[in-house]
Amino acid sequence: MRRLTYADIDEARHTRGKTALLFLTDRCPVGCAHCSVDSRPDSPKIKDFHLFEQVVAGICASAYELIGITGGEAFIERRGLGLATQRLREAGKDLSIVTSGVWATTADPPRWIKEVIRRCGCLILSTDIFHSAALPDQRFIQAARTIANQDVWIVAQVIDDEQAGNLATGLLERALGKDWTDHAEIHRVPLLPYGRAADLYHPIRTTKGREHGACYLARSPVIRYDGRASACCNEVVIMGRGPSGLRRQCADADDVVAVFDEFDRHGLIRAVGDVGPGVLTMDPRLADLAERRFTSICELCWEMVDRLGGRADDPLLHSIARLRAGAVR
Repeated sequence: MRRLTYADIDEARHTRGKTALLFLTDRCPVGCAHCSVDSRPDSPKIKDFHLFEQVVAGICASAYELIGITGGEAFIERRGLGLATQRLREAGKDLSIVTSGVWATTADPPRWIKEVIRRCGCLILSTDIFHSAALPDQRFIQAARTIANQDVWIVAQVIDDEQAGNLATGLLERALGKDWTDHAEIHRVPLLPYGRAADLYHPIRTTKGREHGACYLARSPVIRYDGRASACCNEVVIMGRGPSGLRRQCADADDVVAVFDEFDRHGLIRAVGDVGPGVLTMDPRLADLAERRFTSICELCWEMVDRLGGRADDPLLHSIARLRAGAVR
């Protein structure tokens, strides 16, 4: 299994056609105050395993090379996670899983957990003050040791502040010793203003529509365990809100492949991902958005999708999308 660092994942996410995301479950037992998808212990989980197998088969048949698995907490879905990781690896996909480490209740977790870990290029192990309020330090330490013992790379993901970074460094040193950088790295992420985290987030600036650059997240589609696909990994869209033009429902593997292809060929989605909505404000139909201020690129994108999302084959949008590669003369 190829080892994946965060730089490898980030490069794949910035490259169209390289990576997709499997949202494995809505459920999570941790209950962090900053959860951007509002996962709870009683949130929905996989019930229709026939449909789930079709979802996995569709991902296997796709051209995407790196599949990220997230939720919720993926490790609560023993059957689903085992099935997905085994079949995706058999299909030659590289894998990464996002986890809180809640499963590391002992120093020697069950064999199935270690088997799942060994199928991955890395595990993204989240820790910060919000996780530590719900999970004891020993849980993270045991998770880190288990992952390292399977010779799998650890990306310790933390909220981008000094306290969280220091916490992660201390835990990794306790888990893996002074040479912890031989096994792990720390990646900082911003607090996202969605789900329960919306109450913690206070945007301090807005940006004019014309100033927004390319959104690489629009290059990587998401498919949920229940067959609902989205064109990007915005948490609100994944959870079924925001513009319906960014979502499709899949009933079988062929649908998954077709929807992935549709998103990749969609003029507006492709232009947002490769050129950016700022350039799109030169389109007369969107020109009034150029000077309007938005709290995020997502807010601007949604406005554009509401207006033009049904024009997948719009020639002007496709021409703008090709600007990035210099294909328009």
